[in-house]
Amino acid sequence: MSATSYFIPEFDQEMATTRRVLERVPEDKLAWKPHSKSMTLGQLASHVAQLPDWMAYTFDQDEFNFRPADGPAYAPADCKTNVELLDLFDRSVAKARQAIGRAEEDSLDKPWTLKGGEQTIFTLPRWSVFRSWGINHVVHHRAQLSVYLRLLDVPVPSIYGPSADER
Repeated sequence: MSATSYFIPEFDQEMATTRRVLERVPEDKLAWKPHSKSMTLGQLASHVAQLPDWMAYTFDQDEFNFRPADGPAYAPADCKTNVELLDLFDRSVAKARQAIGRAEEDSLDKPWTLKGGEQTIFTLPRWSVFRSWGINHVVHHRAQLSVYLRLLDVPVPSIYGPSADER
């Protein structure tokens, strides 16, 4: 069994859970935010929906620069409807899953770099980037999104077991 095939079950489980959370995002509350320093619900949900794309970058290129000197800066998604949100997520998940499947096992220890313009933010082995910048990043923001749902009195779906709303 290839090393990348070990990534697929966890990826599939986390993405299915993430989709359940995204399905609950109330379209009429996309401009809401819990604090002046927080992202709006729409910004956070769009970010969560777009993050699997970033996992594809982990396997498809050696670095990602979100503010390159020779091109446009990374543009975060800004979904205006639930249909847009779920469509973006489904496309991002499909793209990431394909990238995982194409990954060569001998590439997993090779360094991968995240940059913001000329600044190197980190360089880590590709497998570590997939886990931390990919999976853990989705889980982190999905948790924030779950708190937003709770504050809006939207039933929170089961994540790692029953929620207070689903038993």
